[in-house]
Amino acid sequence: MREWSGKRYWLVGASEGLGRALAHKLSRAGVELILSARSTDRLEALVEELPGPAEIVTVDVADSDSVKAAAGDVGEIDGMVYLAGLGTLIKTQDWDAEKVEQLLDVNLIGAARVIGQVIGPMVKKNKGHIVLTGSLSAYRGLPTAVGYSASKAGLMSLAESMHGDLKDTGVEVQLVNPGYIDTQMQDNNPYSKPFMMEPDEAAQEVFEHMNTDNFVKAFPFGFSLLFRFSRFLPTSLYEWMFFRR
Repeated sequence: MREWSGKRYWLVGASEGLGRALAHKLSRAGVELILSARSTDRLEALVEELPGPAEIVTVDVADSDSVKAAAGDVGEIDGMVYLAGLGTLIKTQDWDAEKVEQLLDVNLIGAARVIGQVIGPMVKKNKGHIVLTGSLSAYRGLPTAVGYSASKAGLMSLAESMHGDLKDTGVEVQLVNPGYIDTQMQDNNPYSKPFMMEPDEAAQEVFEHMNTDNFVKAFPFGFSLLFRFSRFLPTSLYEWMFFRR
């Protein structure tokens, strides 16, 4: 069990869904929180709900200057959890360049921007904790997931490289790959969403993982096996299973 009391964590993407639920978990554990999103409305309400100390620092992860300024305002931290993300569904035949670029910019490059601001101090003092939020869609490309699957696959690869580089240091890197979570991201998803979790349930999975020394956690466990094992399937069989019309 990790010692949480008195720690200072920056939650990027805390205004909705999983981020909001995780803020409650960490606050109850005694963590001092810095909560970030693009606007303050929902964050202000969240601060009022939390039992422990929390402050707000707005940030647009798609803007390098905004991220740099936010990191300066945040100051010294013990950990950072990247929860910002977009889930727009786009089929290759309906390619929308602006939306695809936006998905990559927020889900992957945005994470890199934030990491770039916090990793240096952590490496210098040989102490820190970075948690990245991926997706089960990272394991292999999915239909109508142009942009989304690619961004999450890139984030998973980024986390793997960081973990390998830092595994013998005092800087910890963890990755969570959740399945469907009942958030606004699912509002425009017309497909079935098996084993969909409530944000609080998913946040508990993340919090439990953060209390371990393990690198990656994919959940729900049974559902995640389908995606994890799909990497070993021949392309023809995989496409027959997932891309049938």
